[in-house]
Amino acid sequence: MARFLPEVAFSHSSADDLQLLPLRFERLGADRYFLANMVGDGLLLSSDELNRVISLELAAGDGLYERAFSKLLVSRKGQRSQLQLLALRLRSRMAFLREATALHLFVVTLRCEHSCPYCQVSRRSADRERYDMSEETAMRALDVALSAPPQAIKIEFQGGEPLLNFELIRAIVEEAERRRGSLGKAIQFVITTNLALLTDDVLVFCRDHSIQISTSLDGPADLHNRNRPRPGGNSHALAVAGIHRVREALGKDSLGALMTTTEASLDRVEDIVDEYVRLGLDGVFLRPLSPYGFAIKTKQFAKYDANRWLRFYERGLRYIIDLNKRGIHFPEFYSALLLKRMLTDRPMGYVDLRSPAGIGLGALVYNYDGKVFASDEGRMLAEMGDRTFELGDLATDTYRSLIMSDKLVGLVSGSMTQCAPQCSTCAYEPHCGADPVYHHATQADSLGIKPLSGFCTRQKGIMRLLFELLEGSPEDAAVLRRWAA
Repeated sequence: MARFLPEVAFSHSSADDLQLLPLRFERLGADRYFLANMVGDGLLLSSDELNRVISLELAAGDGLYERAFSKLLVSRKGQRSQLQLLALRLRSRMAFLREATALHLFVVTLRCEHSCPYCQVSRRSADRERYDMSEETAMRALDVALSAPPQAIKIEFQGGEPLLNFELIRAIVEEAERRRGSLGKAIQFVITTNLALLTDDVLVFCRDHSIQISTSLDGPADLHNRNRPRPGGNSHALAVAGIHRVREALGKDSLGALMTTTEASLDRVEDIVDEYVRLGLDGVFLRPLSPYGFAIKTKQFAKYDANRWLRFYERGLRYIIDLNKRGIHFPEFYSALLLKRMLTDRPMGYVDLRSPAGIGLGALVYNYDGKVFASDEGRMLAEMGDRTFELGDLATDTYRSLIMSDKLVGLVSGSMTQCAPQCSTCAYEPHCGADPVYHHATQADSLGIKPLSGFCTRQKGIMRLLFELLEGSPEDAAVLRRWAA
């Protein structure tokens, strides 16, 4: 008896032997399509190749059959293994749902000594102390944060400028560390600061309590000072000095920086990247403006659209890839997040790329006045008079009552891109996220009309660019794959 079946048993002479697995496709050009399976593995195909896959005009050995089979787009009839693999991979990608609310944002003050025209949080002047969180409110917020299920949580201090209420930060950190041992929790602390008020006392406390620092850097001095003005006109000098001091006192990996793209930034992406490289920062996050706070009041958000920003982003990404090919390891962090989503099945920690949305389930925000919000952007909307994403009040609510509230259940259940109109048929959906706050702010509809959505335009544009780079030059693809590792 022969040990193996003859070769003919492994060939397919007709479509009757094959079946399509769940798939979606997107037209990229006159004769170019992106075809993806239900977890986002994709192929770039011609219209003829697309028609052959969909009509199952494939045969072993023709090349296209092997490509479609490896991407879990087709299978043999009666074969269950590929469907089981897709289900397993989807479960892995959704595993973030097991660790509800690992991020807790404490808005310890709205006061700030900067006057950034694009400020999202509707800051208040530095002398208005009634916009500070009280210690009583802070301890109630800590009770809620420590009630969340995850054994590892992150507490992030935001503002305004949180260093204007540093003594409250000190009290929260010390109380959290006193209580975490009995709760068996690991707690990471982050202070988001412009660094202008950094002191040796703050640095020593951060060193002793392993506190990370997040700051803002919009580019070289003239651009940063224009985007982020403060009395004295020295915001860039203070930021750079603070970056050096933090890294010297706390270590190179203790600080991260974010930039925001204004109209003045659009023609200067190389200058921005060069400034980050010059300062020895480990990467850059090319970030668009958000439709909240002073960015709306000063009309900054309206000064460029999603397509202009995409041109800025592509130019920046290609410049950064060239730097990497010259031996400078320097990722663009948003691309790195998307690439991890596209090339691996690891669950997504970044709440803006989750479906269902990360509101509430991914993060809770405790405002200075005791109000609790489903996201930081929801808190920003409330400062503009829209309290749609307000979940409750620390004076009366617990973690359970906030998370199980009808409002949050309704917001989260309506954010599933897997079944949302126009998302459910999009080839990029597995790598995207829901952003109900953005769509509510820009379209008065938390689901959003996707063809009119700047968020959707940016997401699809970036992912299309990344897929084309991965399928193009091997050197470019190698750089991108290293970022996802």
